[in-house]
Amino acid sequence: MKKKKKAVGGPKKTDSFDAASALDLKGVIVAHHGVAVHVLLETGEKQVVRVKRSSGHVVGDDVVVRGERLTRLPRRTVLRRKDARGSVRMVGANLDVLGVVIASLPSPPFGYIDQAIVAAREAGLVPVLVINKCDLEDSEAFIAQFSATYTDTIDVFVLSAVTGEGLDALESYLGQGYRSFFVGTTGVGKSSLLNAICPTLDLRVGELYEVGNRGCNTTTVSTLHSLPAGGELVDTPGFNDFGLVDISPDDLAGHFPGFEQALENPCRFRDCRHRTEPGCAVAEGVKSGTVPEERYATYLEILSQLEAGEARYQSRRGRPS
Repeated sequence: MKKKKKAVGGPKKTDSFDAASALDLKGVIVAHHGVAVHVLLETGEKQVVRVKRSSGHVVGDDVVVRGERLTRLPRRTVLRRKDARGSVRMVGANLDVLGVVIASLPSPPFGYIDQAIVAAREAGLVPVLVINKCDLEDSEAFIAQFSATYTDTIDVFVLSAVTGEGLDALESYLGQGYRSFFVGTTGVGKSSLLNAICPTLDLRVGELYEVGNRGCNTTTVSTLHSLPAGGELVDTPGFNDFGLVDISPDDLAGHFPGFEQALENPCRFRDCRHRTEPGCAVAEGVKSGTVPEERYATYLEILSQLEAGEARYQSRRGRPS
């Protein structure tokens, strides 16, 4: 009778973790350097863990660390965007508030604010608008324009990171225990704003280029910081595009800023895209003045972009558009 072969080696390795094990340390990713992340452990200590560039980890992720192994815990929320090349970028995880930072110099690109608001709402975040650099000369018209456009839709904070004007209101809001994420084009003053809220950070800031009033991107790594008045805030490199991810043309209007009042009464057709369909609540809102014409025109432009992207996707899959 043949003898059974003995098993070679020890027990098979597994990726499962025992939460009660002394070897398992829970924490949150507070900085991402491409091939390594900084994890703030529940013990208050920081640990550097090497990761693959394709790991998918982002700042804000809750993780469990065991030695050099990192396991990501389920995300409560996740924010993503599409860049100018069409690539999907993970922006941050487990966020509560998205602060869209704008300034008169450099002014925001067309559709940037609206697409960021739509993305935040789709992800379950609360969007707010932060108008920085109110100390600049001739900024009154800019502030009036954007305040009038968004005040009835989301909270708007007008401030100056340089002089401190209006900063208390934003600090009070963020101090309610939110984890907030600031987005904005390069040069709008996100790092200056974070320095003003938390002076001990002393983040590096840059100047605007004279040609075209473009910003100099001085932030190169996303980092998560605790704020003195409470809450947390992520500082991130600026990016000049905020393309929508997983937002269909049919879903756009439900998140679009400025349509809230009109859509309290549903359209006749559930798949209404608010162009020429009969019984359209948005079209009626434009006629009655509850939906500003500028809001409607911006919506139609973004809708056309989404439809074009949808057509390209269907074409690649060999389906009729």
